[in-house]
Amino acid sequence: MSSHREAIQPAETMSGAASLVRSLEAVGAENIFGIPGGCILPAYDPLFDSSVRHILVRHEQGAGHAAEGYAQATGKVGVCMATSGPGATNLVTPLADAHMDSVPMVAITGQVAGPAIGSDAFQEADICGITLPVTKHNFLVKDPDEIPQVIASAFHLASSGRPGPVLVDITKDAQQAPTTFSWPPTIDLPGYRPVTKPHSKQVKEAAKLIKAATKPVLYVGGGVIKSGASKALKELVELTGIPVVTTLMARGAFPDSHDLHMGMPGMHGSVAAVGALQRSDLLISLGARFDDRVTGHLPSFAPAAKVIHVDIDPAEISKNRLADVPIVGDCREAIEELITLLRGEQLQPLAPWQTFLGDMKKRYPTGYDLPTDGTLSPQQVIKRIGEMTGPDAYYAAGVGQHQMWAAHFLPFENPGRWLNSGGLGTMGYCVPAAMGAKVGQPDKVVWGIDGDGCFQMTNQELVTCALENIPVKIAVINNQSLGMVRQWQTLFYEGRYSNTDLMTNRVPDFPKLAEAMGCVGLRAETDDQVDAVIDKALSINDRPVVVEFVVHKDAMVWPMVAAGTSNDEIKVARDLAPEWDEEEL
Repeated sequence: MSSHREAIQPAETMSGAASLVRSLEAVGAENIFGIPGGCILPAYDPLFDSSVRHILVRHEQGAGHAAEGYAQATGKVGVCMATSGPGATNLVTPLADAHMDSVPMVAITGQVAGPAIGSDAFQEADICGITLPVTKHNFLVKDPDEIPQVIASAFHLASSGRPGPVLVDITKDAQQAPTTFSWPPTIDLPGYRPVTKPHSKQVKEAAKLIKAATKPVLYVGGGVIKSGASKALKELVELTGIPVVTTLMARGAFPDSHDLHMGMPGMHGSVAAVGALQRSDLLISLGARFDDRVTGHLPSFAPAAKVIHVDIDPAEISKNRLADVPIVGDCREAIEELITLLRGEQLQPLAPWQTFLGDMKKRYPTGYDLPTDGTLSPQQVIKRIGEMTGPDAYYAAGVGQHQMWAAHFLPFENPGRWLNSGGLGTMGYCVPAAMGAKVGQPDKVVWGIDGDGCFQMTNQELVTCALENIPVKIAVINNQSLGMVRQWQTLFYEGRYSNTDLMTNRVPDFPKLAEAMGCVGLRAETDDQVDAVIDKALSINDRPVVVEFVVHKDAMVWPMVAAGTSNDEIKVARDLAPEWDEEEL
C-alpha cells in the first residue's frame, strides 16, 4: 500500500456501506467485478461516487473468474461482489477454483439482516458455511465497526503466505447502520504467521543432496510464479545445469526455448518431462504439490528419486510423496539461498543425464498430424496464434483438449502470461478470466483459447467486454463436441459417444452470436484462412473479437498417461509408447 494510504485518517461518521467502500479504496482496490442485489445494495450507493471501478458482469461466476484473471495477470488481489443467496452461491465455483490454484481474491457478499439469519429469509444462504472448505478464510460481519479491520485482514490473508480466496459476508443491517471509519485498522489474526524464510539447516541438507545427485530434476510448480522466483530459478539452472520441468500452473516460469527445459510433465506432458521425473535420482520440487495429474499412479512415481520439497504451505509437504528434505518457505528465498550455497561447489557430472533427456526431447517432440480430410488442425491453429502474437501477450485457456494444446504450443518465455484453471478444471473459466486479465493489463494483447463447450458456459461476459471497452480476443476451437470426453470415449468406451456432440447445423453460429453481443465475429475453416483471420483479429483493438476455428473432430491430445496408470506407460499415440534405454546413462 502506498504511503498516503498508510497515514492515519481521523475518524469519520458514515454508514457501514460507506465504510466498506472507503476500506476498499484504502487497501488499493482498483477494480471490482460484480452484480448488485437486495442485500448488497447499500454498498452500491457509495460505490457510485468511488474511485474504484465497478465492472457490471452478466453472471456472478463471471465476476469470480474475472477477479481471478485480474489477480493472475497483475499479481494484485482480485475483487468480486455479489448479493446474498444465489448471488453468493454463484461465486462458489470461482472461489473453489482460486483455492485450488492459490489465486489471491476477496469476494464480498451481502447477507440478510442479522436478526433474520437462520430464519430461511428471502435469499438467505449460509455462504460462510458453504464456502468454508474452499476459502483460505471467511468472515461474517454483523457489526459495522468491524468492517475496516475485516477488509484489511481479508486482503492481507489473500495475498500473504500461500495466496488464496477470502470471503467477506456482510449483513444488510451492518451496511445500513452508522459507524465511524478510521484507517489503518489493527490487523489481529491469532495463529496466522506464514513462514517465508526457509530454515537454513534444511537448505544446507538440500544442497548436499544436489551435489551428490547424478540425475537431478527441478520440478517447478506454480509457487515459483507466485513468489516471483523465475529470475532466481534461471540463475540456479545456469549455475548447476540441472534440467527443468514446469507444471501446467508453472508454464512460463522458465523459458521454453532453454535447452534444459524438458517441457510440461503429467498426464498429457511431454515424454522428456515425464521421463525426467521417472528416471531421476533427485526431485527438487519448488512450489509444486505432487498433484495426481503429474504423478500418475503414485507408488510408481519417480521410484528411485529422493525428494527435496520447497513450499510455503507446510500442509503440502509430504502430503502425497514423503520428502527427504522438507523446506517450508518462499520459493524465491529458498532458491536464492541454494544459489549462495552451490556457487563454486563441485557437482556431479550431469552431461550424461542432460544428453539422455536431450535425446528424448529430440526423438519424441510434442507434435501433431495434419488432418487428411482438409479440416483444420487445432494444434496448428493454436501454434499460429502464439507465433503471430508472441510471448509477451497474455493467454487464458478453458479446460479440455484445447487447454492441453495451448499449454504445449503457445510460446512460454515469461512468467505470469498463462492463465488457466489447473486444479479444479473449471469449464467456463476462459472468457471471464481473459476479461479480468485485460482489465489488469489494458495495454497488452489478451487471447482466450476456448473450446466450443467451455465457450457456451460463460460467453455472456462478452457483453460486459463490449459495453465496458475491454477488447479481448477469443479463439473458439470448435470441434463440435466435448473433445476431451470424446477422446476418452474413443479410447476407453469403444467409441460410444454418449452426449458429447454439441453442434448440429451450426447451432449456435458463433460469429453471429459474437456480433449480437457487440463483438466482431470471424471464422476460419480452411488452412489458407487461418493467418488472415488471426491477423484481422490482431488489428482490431477497439472491440472484443471472437474467431471461430472449425477444426477436425477427432484430433487427440498426445502424449497421454491413462488415469490411474504409471507414468512409465505414457503413450505418444494410441498404440505407440516411447522407448527409453537407461543403459545410455
